[in-house]
Amino acid sequence: QVQLVESGGGSVRSGGSLRLSCRSSGSIISTETMSWHRQIPGKERELVASLATRGHTIYSDSVKGRFTVSGDIDKGTIDLQMYDLKADDTGRYYCNADGQYYHNGPRKFNAWGLGTQVTVAA
Repeated sequence: QVQLVESGGGSVRSGGSLRLSCRSSGSIISTETMSWHRQIPGKERELVASLATRGHTIYSDSVKGRFTVSGDIDKGTIDLQMYDLKADDTGRYYCNADGQYYHNGPRKFNAWGLGTQVTVAA
């Protein structure tokens, strides 16, 4: 069993900044990737940024240059620093992690947090 807990959402004006954090817990053996996704009402959940082993990062085109992902996935932490927020960034942000955990032996996991709301006023 793996749990992810996000924090740091809130409401800001356009051009403002927010920092999201996510922490994993449970019988985790290893984590391969941690990532942030967001869901805007009426749209599918989309990848925002990811952090993999050896520090490899991926960003969606819509956030490149404005968002920075960081963390230590071996310790189960990932943060998302968001600058120059726009109204289009409004949505619920979810943390995701995949790797291996222990439950009667090693098993693969892919876990989601419950999400944190980000609202950007125009």
